[in-house]
Amino acid sequence: MSRRAQMIILGCLLAVLVAAVYIEFRPESGDVAITPESTVVAQYVPLPVENPALRLDELDRVRKLEYTGVHRNIFSATAPPVEPPKPTPAQLRAAAAYAAAHPAPPPPPPPLDVPATFFGYVTDARTGRKQAFFTDGDDVFIAGEGEILLGRFRVLKIGNDTAEIEEVSSGRRATLTMQDVEPAG
Repeated sequence: MSRRAQMIILGCLLAVLVAAVYIEFRPESGDVAITPESTVVAQYVPLPVENPALRLDELDRVRKLEYTGVHRNIFSATAPPVEPPKPTPAQLRAAAAYAAAHPAPPPPPPPLDVPATFFGYVTDARTGRKQAFFTDGDDVFIAGEGEILLGRFRVLKIGNDTAEIEEVSSGRRATLTMQDVEPAG
């Protein structure tokens, strides 16, 4: 592109810029004209008040007024917590009658307590069958998946760091996590 063409393009761009600035900042015909200060003072009309004395009775009434609305922090964007509506006496009677007719279910059984500690496992390279190592005090037990442990627990599944155990008599289950066991010395 020649130097002359560049100058023509630059001149056109400057003309467009000047036109945009003029359009943006030109005075509009609907703007309010600024009035001199003396005309504003001349237009002032005081409010018609019969007795300009301070009304202490109204001031005391306002001071004794206590706010009973929702107590909310106006500087917080979160909504205040919604309080549930108070139950009516009829609703309370209906709830008491329902509770009397439908007793509470029995509490769930306590969690299964397995006296053994899971401390490792091995996988047979030929069959892929896993066997877990458990200890109870100084005794060490080895049990595979589906085998009985301590005469009352069945080993359901052996994972990388957990073993799932089921009590045979009740069917309750527990998951034992692998723990480090100090060697007996």
